[in-house]
Amino acid sequence: MNIKTTVTISERNLRYAEKMVEEGVYPSVSELIEASIEQMMLNRQSPDDAVANMADEIRQRMELPREQWIPLEGDTMFEEVRALISKKKAEKRNGV
Repeated sequence: MNIKTTVTISERNLRYAEKMVEEGVYPSVSELIEASIEQMMLNRQSPDDAVANMADEIRQRMELPREQWIPLEGDTMFEEVRALISKKKAEKRNGV
């Protein structure tokens, strides 16, 4: 059930919303606002969700073959990570 209400938004946001409607991205400003609220609801996670997602990511990474793991030694770990990041950035710049 839809409920009619009144909202106040900035002129800038209204112009943007109307532009999106003019371009056919949304059928109306109301639909744009509703879609934006739905997106915010989907993106909102409870702390439990965040921990569960982190646990899932760790499990996925643990399933990688050993040769894809990054070996790190205790005292030099941060230097090794920084060097690895620099190497990856350089490869990306050089198109490798």
